[in-house]
Amino acid sequence: MNNFIPDIYVKNIFSIDYKKLKQDGIKCILFDLDNTIAPISENKPSKDVKELFSYIDDLNIKTIILSNSKKNRVAPFKEQLNIDSACLAMKPLKRKYKKVLKMFGYEFSEVAAIGDQILTDVFGANRCGITSIFVDKLSDEEKFKTKINRKFEKIILNNLKKKGIYEFEKYYGN
Repeated sequence: MNNFIPDIYVKNIFSIDYKKLKQDGIKCILFDLDNTIAPISENKPSKDVKELFSYIDDLNIKTIILSNSKKNRVAPFKEQLNIDSACLAMKPLKRKYKKVLKMFGYEFSEVAAIGDQILTDVFGANRCGITSIFVDKLSDEEKFKTKINRKFEKIILNNLKKKGIYEFEKYYGN
């Protein structure tokens, strides 16, 4: 069950202390796209997201979109944020994480992954030894597969809460 517990839980990507991540040795951040950077109904990054990614770039932290979505969904964000991306990541499988880190020359300990799903984002990052950062989803609008995952996620979260291991209603880590 520990693989489902994030290292950090905050409200959204704007609530994260990126300077602290940098001080803690994080050199690269893998961002989930759908309902983490933007709701699935939006096809480009907001002004606030663009400013945040510029700020992270100024901290000399590499940002990469790591998404289970297809290339045509990820491409506008990649282009407008001027960052790298990996599509069809098949999170929580380790393969794409390993490929991206090898390509850019990072160790797992130098990477954080941010996402809104326990079953894909947190579980995938934790399986690789990457700092996992869990954020609330931006919208209730979701893809069919995600809706199925949320049902399993709810069971996991309730189980963790019953065991007194974790309370997801309480933010921490910033």
